[in-house]
Amino acid sequence: MPGGGHSSAFCFRSRVNRIRNQLVLAFLAATLVPLAAILWMSTALLEYSLSYASTGELDRLSKSLEGVAREYYRQAREDLKAGATAGRLAATVYESGARTDWPPYVQHFWDSGEPERFQLSEPDGGRLNYLVRGDGGIRAYTRSLNGVHMSELAGQIRQARDQVDNLRRRDLRRGFTYTLILLSTIIWCLAMISIYYLANRISRPVQELTAGLFQLAGGDFEVRLRPGRRDEIGRAIEAFNHTAGRLRQNRDRLVYLAQIASWQTLARKMAHELKNSLTPIRLTVEEMLARQPAADRPFMEQAAQVVVDEIESLERRVRAFSEFAAEPAARPSALDLNSMLAERIQFLQVAHADVSYRLDPAADLPHAWADGDQVKGILTNLLENAAQAAPPGGQILSLTGIEQGRIMVEVHDNGPGLSAEARGSLFEPSISFKKHGMGLGLSIARRNALLAGGDLLAIDSRLGGAGFRLLLPRAENAQA
Repeated sequence: MPGGGHSSAFCFRSRVNRIRNQLVLAFLAATLVPLAAILWMSTALLEYSLSYASTGELDRLSKSLEGVAREYYRQAREDLKAGATAGRLAATVYESGARTDWPPYVQHFWDSGEPERFQLSEPDGGRLNYLVRGDGGIRAYTRSLNGVHMSELAGQIRQARDQVDNLRRRDLRRGFTYTLILLSTIIWCLAMISIYYLANRISRPVQELTAGLFQLAGGDFEVRLRPGRRDEIGRAIEAFNHTAGRLRQNRDRLVYLAQIASWQTLARKMAHELKNSLTPIRLTVEEMLARQPAADRPFMEQAAQVVVDEIESLERRVRAFSEFAAEPAARPSALDLNSMLAERIQFLQVAHADVSYRLDPAADLPHAWADGDQVKGILTNLLENAAQAAPPGGQILSLTGIEQGRIMVEVHDNGPGLSAEARGSLFEPSISFKKHGMGLGLSIARRNALLAGGDLLAIDSRLGGAGFRLLLPRAENAQA
C-alpha cells in the first residue's frame, strides 16, 4: 500500500519536527524564567547600588553645603564689620596721594565709588577684607577665615552642581537598565539561534534515518545514508548502512537459493525422464549387437561403442543433475582451512604438473564452521577450474584470511578471466559439454557455501585472470 507507506513516513517526519519544536520550547521554558529573574535581580541591585550616590542626595548635599558656606561668610562679614566699627581691629590706611602703590583690589574699590566692600583674598579666599572709603583714602580691615578657603569651597560647590546637572541629563539608572536589557536580549537571541541549530542538527539525521528505514522496508536495499558524524546518531547511521548491506546480501542469497530450489525441481524431473529413456536405448543397442551376423559384427561393435559412450556421458550428466537436485546432509564441524587448502593443492598438483601453485596462508587463522566434505568439494572445484583456466606454465595463488568477521579463502589464476556476460550467469546451473564438465560445479559450491552460513563470490584476480572468494562462519561464532 504505497499511500499508507507515504502517510507513515509523513507521520514520522511530523514526529521528528515535533521533537525539534519540543527542544525549542524546552529551551524557552528553561531560559525565559531565569532570564526574567536575572533581569529583576540585576535591576534591583542596580537601583540599590545607585541609591548610595543618587542624584537627589548629591543635589541636597551640594545645596546644604552652599547654605552653610553662605551663612559662614555672612557671619564672618558681620564680625569683621562689628570689630572695625568698635575699633577693636587695626586698619591699614591707603592714602589717596599714593594711589600708584595700592593693590589692585583696593584700586578697583576706589574706582567703583562704593562706600564699603567686603573682598576675599586672592587666590584661595582664606582671608576676608573689609574696605571703607574715607576723606583721605581707604581703610582696610582683614581677618582669617580659620582655614576655610572660600574660593576653593565655591569651586567645589559649582563642580557638584555641574555633576548633578550631568547626572540628570544622562539618567544613569535608565541607561543601565536599557543596556542590561539589550545585552540580555542579544545573549538570549544568540542562545536561541544556537539551540535551534542544535535542534535541527539532531532532528535532521533522525528524519533522514527514518526516511531510510522506510525505503529499506519498501525493498530498496541500495539505500545508504551519508556518514560523517561521530556521536550516537553517527553510530546509528553506520549501523543502518551495515544493516542495509547485510540485508541486501541476505536478499541476494535467498533469491539465489530460491532459484536453486526451482532448478533442483527441474533437474530432478529431467534426470528422471532422461534415465527412463536412456535405459531402454542402452538395452536395445546391446540387443542389436548380439543379433548381428558375424560379418557385420566389427562395424556394429564400433557403432555400438559410440552409442554406449554417449549414453554413459548422458548418464553421468543425469547423475550430476540427481546430485544437484538432492539436498545435502550437512554435518558441520570446526575446520582448519589452512591445512585443508594445503591438502587439496597437494592432491591436485599431481594432475596439473605444468601449473605453479602458491599458497599464502594467514597466521593463527581461526577455525571455520562447516561440513568438511562440502568444503573439500568447494575447494576442489575452485582449484580445478583455476588449473583448467591457467595457460601452460600458469600460476594459481591461494590465500586465507579474515573478511568482515568470517573466514576467507581466495583462489586466483592468470587465465583469460571472466567476461561481464559470464559473471552474470556464473553461478547459474547449466549443461556443459566439456569432457569432464557438468556445468553445475560452481552452482553446487555456492549453494553449499550459503547453506553453511557463508557465500562464494567472484572477485577481481590478483593475477589478472579469474578470482573467487569463499566466506565461511567462524567456529566460535557459530557454536555460540
